[in-house]
Amino acid sequence: MMKQARTLLSRSLCDQHKSLLEEKVRATTLRGFASWSDSSPSRGGFSGQKDAAKPSGRVFAPYAIFKGKAALSVEPVLPTFTEIDSGNLRIERRGSLRMTFMPSIGERKYDGGQKQLFSLSPTEVGSLISMGSKDSSEFFHDPSMKSSNAGQVRKTLSIKPHADGSGYFFSLSVVNNILNTNDRFVVPVTTAEFAVMKTAFSFALPHIMGWDRVIDQVGTGTQKTTSQHLTTGPQHIEQEWDK
Repeated sequence: MMKQARTLLSRSLCDQHKSLLEEKVRATTLRGFASWSDSSPSRGGFSGQKDAAKPSGRVFAPYAIFKGKAALSVEPVLPTFTEIDSGNLRIERRGSLRMTFMPSIGERKYDGGQKQLFSLSPTEVGSLISMGSKDSSEFFHDPSMKSSNAGQVRKTLSIKPHADGSGYFFSLSVVNNILNTNDRFVVPVTTAEFAVMKTAFSFALPHIMGWDRVIDQVGTGTQKTTSQHLTTGPQHIEQEWDK
C-alpha cells in the first residue's frame, strides 16, 4: 500500500510539473506573438491603427518574361473616374492590361528606350483567357485613331501556339509611318508562363472594368467610396497611345 501511494504521489507531482511547464511554454509563445504583433506598425506593416505607416506612391508589380531576343512584361492599368452630380462617380477611361515589349541588347540586357506598348481591352483580355492549347489570337490597334495621324501607326499583336504544344509565341509588330520605323518583337512563352498570365488576367479583369468599386460600395455607402476616389491625386500612367 505504501509503495502504491508513493507511486500515485510521484505521478501527481510529475503531472503538475508537466502542466506548469506547458503553461510556461504557452505564455512564452503568446508573449512572443504579442511582441511581434505590436512591433509590426513600426516596420510599416498593415494594421487597423490609424497611426500605422502607410505606403505612398504607386505599386509596381509587373509579371515579366525574359527571353533571348526580347522581354515581355504585363501589368494592370486601373480605370479613371470623373465626378458627376451629387458627388457620384462615372468611369472616364476604362482600364487595361498593358503589355511592354523590349528588345535584347546583350546577355540579360534589354533596351527600355526602344520599348513598345500594347494595351489589352477587357474584351481582348477575354479572348486571351478563353484560348485553348491550339488556338490563336490577333489584335490590331491604331493608337492615333480619331486624330489627324489616324492610320499612321499600326500595331499588331499575334499569339500563336508552338507546333509541339509547349507554349505560345507572342509577336508584336509596330509600323510607324511618321517616324519611318518598323519594329518587331517575338517572345516565346511556355505553357506554365501562359497559365500564370491567364490566372492573373482573370483576377485583374473586374478591376480594370471598375466593377470592384461598384461592389465595394454595397454595404459601405456611396459617399465613402466617392471620398476614396477623390482623395487619390491624379497620376500620369504611360499608355499605349502616348508612344
